[in-house]
Amino acid sequence: MELSGNHEISASAQTLWDLLMDPDFLAKITPGITRMEKTGEDNYLAIADVKIGPVKGSFKGEVQIADKEEPNAFTLQVQQKSSIGNVTADVHIKIATIDSNKSDVSFEGKAKLSGLLARTGQRVLSGVANTLSRQFFESLEAEIKQINA
Repeated sequence: MELSGNHEISASAQTLWDLLMDPDFLAKITPGITRMEKTGEDNYLAIADVKIGPVKGSFKGEVQIADKEEPNAFTLQVQQKSSIGNVTADVHIKIATIDSNKSDVSFEGKAKLSGLLARTGQRVLSGVANTLSRQFFESLEAEIKQINA
């Protein structure tokens, strides 16, 4: 499944970078993530509860931050397992400066699904992916507004 999108955020590229490199902050704004624990340099254990259409499951697995180019880009490498199937994804994230207080965050990547997840249907999964990415950016924007308040 292809993943892509972008969103304009009212923060500098460096501010976004600093926030997105903080696992507690990332867990707070990522839909479904209930906990992220550091297991090594740029490696984390992530636990998530996600509902995808009629399918609901708890996921547990690794998240690694790779290919870091501060403050412009990084790749999230995700391997999550659950009773309803597994997800493996590589998502490249770019942060482009618009001006001193505004940046464009874009992402693109691929997710491979197995088990019941893979049988759910591309249209359902694409809709869920779009909803989750919208919720992520809305949470990011709301947290930045609170920080700047």
